[in-house]
Amino acid sequence: MKRILQRGAEAVIYLDGDSVIKSRLKKSYRIPELDEKIRKQRTKSEAKLLEKVAKIIHSINPHNANEKFSIEMPFIDGKKLSEHLDGFPVEKQRQICKNMGKGAAKLHGQDIIHGDLTTSNLILKNNKIFFIDFGLGYISKKIEDKAVDIHLFKEALEARHFKHWEILFNEFLQGYNQYKESNKVLEQIKKVEARGRYRH
Repeated sequence: MKRILQRGAEAVIYLDGDSVIKSRLKKSYRIPELDEKIRKQRTKSEAKLLEKVAKIIHSINPHNANEKFSIEMPFIDGKKLSEHLDGFPVEKQRQICKNMGKGAAKLHGQDIIHGDLTTSNLILKNNKIFFIDFGLGYISKKIEDKAVDIHLFKEALEARHFKHWEILFNEFLQGYNQYKESNKVLEQIKKVEARGRYRH
């Protein structure tokens, strides 16, 4: 029996036995032929990206991406870090964030941008961190894109895990330093943040 895990603007995610099915929703405001083309392309791109990611870090390797605009994936029965991170002892939180940084470094080392790098898209299982939901992910060599990825994670920590966010972000950066161009990314983050302050 299918059970809805999450309903978003772009897709509905179901649990069906041991599988998770991500099904892209029709958009009534688009011309039907265009809508089909867009959904098919995005589904295919995400599945391809997931296959690539699964060879680099702990993630979800899809079973298939079919013509019905959906991706079937194995279900990871772990703890979503947006809900559980704050409940761990601080030392464990620090280690988790360092490992998140190592994962992000590996992704960026292969020019993979997550696009929505928050603790909502990170699952802890058997002390391994799984990166999920690459629906906004893409390939890019740009330092700017990598900086925005990390900046988004920093903002998510500050908003959701504000009690220790600075300590945790520093641990994340310790892990992220494995990426050979991490210094360039960190410099760019300062520029991204300066732009944000200017807009406000």
